Amino acid sequence: DGVVVPEKVKSNNLDVKIPESELEAEEKGGAEEERPRESDSNILDVSSDYPRDKHISIQRHLADLEKLADLREDEKKPCPLCPEEKFKACYSHKLHRHLQNLHWKVSVEFEGYRMCICHLSCRPVKPNLVGDQTLAKMGAHYHCIICSATIIRRTDMIGHINRHVNKGETESRFITVRAPKSSYEVVKESATDVQVLPNHSTPQKTDSYFNPKMKLNRQLIFCALAVLAGERKPIECLDAFGATGIMGLQWAKHLRSSVKVTINDCNENSVTMIKENCHLNKMKVKLHIKEEDNDETVGDGEENSDTIEVTKMDANVIMHLRSFDFIHLDPFGTSVNYLDSAFRNVRNLGIVSLTSTDISSLYAKAQHVALRHYGCNIVRTEYYKELAARTVIAAVTRAAARCNKGIEVLLAVALEHFVLVVVRVLRGPTPADDSAKKVRYLIHCQWCEERVFQKEGNMVEENPYQQLPCDCHGSMPGKTAVLLGPLWSGALFNTGFLRRMLLEAVQYGLDEAQPLLKTLVCEAECTTLKHFSTHSPGDENKQEECGVYIKTPNTSAESYLVHGKRKSEEVLRGMVKRQRAEHSAEHPPFYYNIHRHSIKGMNMPKLNKFLNYLSEAGYRVSRTHFDPMGVRTNAPLVQFKTVLMKYSTPTYVGTQAEGPVHLPGEIQVGEEVSAAAEIKVDNAELAEDGKSGVTATVFTQSYPTHCAAD
Repeated sequence: DGVVVPEKVKSNNLDVKIPESELEAEEKGGAEEERPRESDSNILDVSSDYPRDKHISIQRHLADLEKLADLREDEKKPCPLCPEEKFKACYSHKLHRHLQNLHWKVSVEFEGYRMCICHLSCRPVKPNLVGDQTLAKMGAHYHCIICSATIIRRTDMIGHINRHVNKGETESRFITVRAPKSSYEVVKESATDVQVLPNHSTPQKTDSYFNPKMKLNRQLIFCALAVLAGERKPIECLDAFGATGIMGLQWAKHLRSSVKVTINDCNENSVTMIKENCHLNKMKVKLHIKEEDNDETVGDGEENSDTIEVTKMDANVIMHLRSFDFIHLDPFGTSVNYLDSAFRNVRNLGIVSLTSTDISSLYAKAQHVALRHYGCNIVRTEYYKELAARTVIAAVTRAAARCNKGIEVLLAVALEHFVLVVVRVLRGPTPADDSAKKVRYLIHCQWCEERVFQKEGNMVEENPYQQLPCDCHGSMPGKTAVLLGPLWSGALFNTGFLRRMLLEAVQYGLDEAQPLLKTLVCEAECTTLKHFSTHSPGDENKQEECGVYIKTPNTSAESYLVHGKRKSEEVLRGMVKRQRAEHSAEHPPFYYNIHRHSIKGMNMPKLNKFLNYLSEAGYRVSRTHFDPMGVRTNAPLVQFKTVLMKYSTPTYVGTQAEGPVHLPGEIQVGEEVSAAAEIKVDNAELAEDGKSGVTATVFTQSYPTHCAAD
């Protein structure tokens, strides 16, 4: 009688796994007690539902656990799950209570099985100096029914099992088996179907991460790719972190022959799911796995001739090996580890887009992480979202400059869940130097939150506070400003590119991206006028980008670059004109929050009216997507507050003993008096007016500066 059960035995009960010979061996205790534990790995299949071996602590019923001890009234028996030194052999009634209270009641249940707590020395310790490996006499623990893990805490064991279930690993030991088709969910987005696991929104616990909240992010990236596909075709694009493959499938399904899509992922389960999702959308799959020497082409779907290449390798490896026109990076967390590889082989005038989801560090909640990842010192400010976008662009600029490439920022969006940056690559040392010069430090006043970029130059200034428009340093004690950065000091948007993105969003019916793109166009132009011209079919090949008309759909192939050849003089002149126009029409950096700078005791005007007031004062002004109550303007903070105070109305707060006095709605005072006259109205006069039943309250539209603190 051995421990190995023949293959012919097929039973769902685990009793057949523990023959009498093993029970007799357990009576001896001591060192012989470890022998059957080591031979458990040799047990063959005993269940069609669970083709794997199980530890003796995993049973269906308490009676099965008692059978292991072979309870008899006249003999003392040891506990099968405890060592001899922990629980000595005893009679049946005491051993029964021990098994029930200590092992069975604290067990973890999974599909009819109970994983009881085990006190045996099952986990090997680290090798000692001699080199041998002994068995550790550890405390109580659980044995996983799915894998070979030993978990100490019961709550950790429950979480461990749940992670197996979410990943579909419920079928065997040591071998990952995908979940059955019935456990998959089919999600449809932008006419694209994808299969996802039930825990698809938890990136730490699933191989196929799919976040429905990132739909807007996917639409913006699609619009950027569609604009690039209109410039030159076909283009090779890479989704470096495919997960479910939803983004690459949308590219191939809508843009078709204009793009050659490559979806990459380093996880085997994700690659398998990407292939299945390709077949679900009737796409052909060209499979290329680095570990295999040959390429496998799988054709499924005769209705559509589009082919998607699916690769399984590290993102850095594939970007080092191949060249692409469009690269999108969307890892879990920061993207700085992949920037050098992305800019190494990206083609000239290509586009690199990256989505950063490490918002805790970018939004200055974990400042030490931002310093470690981006080499940037930041603090929490009212404009923290734009600060995050400029931090990412600065890291992108330095990575591109190391590869002798410059960048042109086309789009920078910072929302609640992510920071999206889209840049165009300009090859050559001159664009690289020009881009690197735009990475500068920011001087930020911590009292009034005024900010200004540090002037260019290597000379150390005696008093850097003089660069700030405010006088907080002179009126406040100590140091009032901090040095933030290095940050990107250039423009965050390209007006012409955003307009073409808006046209693509309208053409493909991307409803969620259209309002945001309209706001971005106004923000890029720094204007409140929302005139979005729709080009006629005859003008499709003339669209304005940064003041220069460029050719788009109807252009000839001569206007664009052929890979591997030098740029023509016309393209160079066009680039210079576009850059000059961009510098002249560049939007002002950063914005002010109207609530942050509101005056105590005053009712602010409506935001749209306040924008008109600032515009009438001669300043450029627009709203911003970074903050719904933010105002992007080139006005200094002092002028911003002056205009805000001028058009704010006071909120009356009664200070008399009689209580607050309310002004009737029909009473209006048209006569204006000076603020000094209003302050000189003493309490006695107000009291007399109150006694006579007349409420005397004076409103004015102009207040001196010193009244703001009152």
